[in-house]
Amino acid sequence: MRLSNLFFVGCLSMLSLPSFAETVNNLYQVREPVSGQSPDERTRATQAALETLVLRLTGDAKAPQSPALAELRKDPQQVISQYGYEAGPRESLLVDFDPASTHRSLRQAGLSLWGSNRPTILGWWLNDATEGSNLVGDGQSSAEPLRRAAQHRGLPLRLPLADLGEQSVGTAKNLEGTDAAPLKEASERYGADALLAVHAKEEAGQWQGKWRLWMGDKREQGTATGASSEALADAVLLAVSERLAPRFVVKPGASSGMLLQVQGMTLERYAQLMQLLEPFGARLKSVEGDRIMYEVSGSTEQIRSQLALAKLQETPAPEVAPAAQAPVDAAGAPQAQAPMIAPAPAAQLYFRW
Repeated sequence: MRLSNLFFVGCLSMLSLPSFAETVNNLYQVREPVSGQSPDERTRATQAALETLVLRLTGDAKAPQSPALAELRKDPQQVISQYGYEAGPRESLLVDFDPASTHRSLRQAGLSLWGSNRPTILGWWLNDATEGSNLVGDGQSSAEPLRRAAQHRGLPLRLPLADLGEQSVGTAKNLEGTDAAPLKEASERYGADALLAVHAKEEAGQWQGKWRLWMGDKREQGTATGASSEALADAVLLAVSERLAPRFVVKPGASSGMLLQVQGMTLERYAQLMQLLEPFGARLKSVEGDRIMYEVSGSTEQIRSQLALAKLQETPAPEVAPAAQAPVDAAGAPQAQAPMIAPAPAAQLYFRW
């Protein structure tokens, strides 16, 4: 198939991708609670929304206060496309940031950014409140604070059904234990990239939570507190974002010129690969059969982590045939040869589906 056809059909197939990782919807949209619609309150809210967005895109708690963003913090309007007020139990300002200008401003400030294609997280969340214990399941009203917190922090969060069988697995012992085998076995049917276990307790009007995160062969853990279950959910997912981001963020101009070859390409996989390589500024170099080569910017570990989201497997570099010796004449002197066309450069990373 011609390369132009590959591009055209590949773009059309981006609507149905089979990988576990998800493209976060409304990544550049932030809701900020307000106490009114005065100009001063709107200014405060847009500045707070910018800080939330910067943290969401970098996973770095220090990034929102970067000196390089001083002018942007004073006037966030330069990267805002629109805003409006939303009614509710508490009024909010809904701010839509322009992705292109925001991305450009943060890159110019030297910040490392996390793309919109992020690992899906299956959350086993047990609430111990004064009225009893509850394993939060998909479809329950208690799931809404978790979903809002996940959206606020830019994470694709899934929840189990919390049926009778899963309630016997999602116990305090399993959620706080070091052996993740019972949770991992019960999580297989949901096809997520990471597993999050949280045991939240309400004590004296405050919420405290212990959390553990498994992704691949790495485990993270921590504690968080909040004045409410909603505040605790936000604190936990903020901590998770800060732990995951370093695996995927890309520094401006980092390791430029690295070549990546992927074998086993199809039209659907081409579209999926485009999304996965979005943060690395991928530039197409060649297509040969079912092999495709990109030039990417980023560290090898970050690229490995990103491609692992789609279950790509790294392969050894192919063996290079030894260079042929120049022919010699009867006296043993090398004969002149026609100039040779230099072979295409070899990739530094090799993967296959």
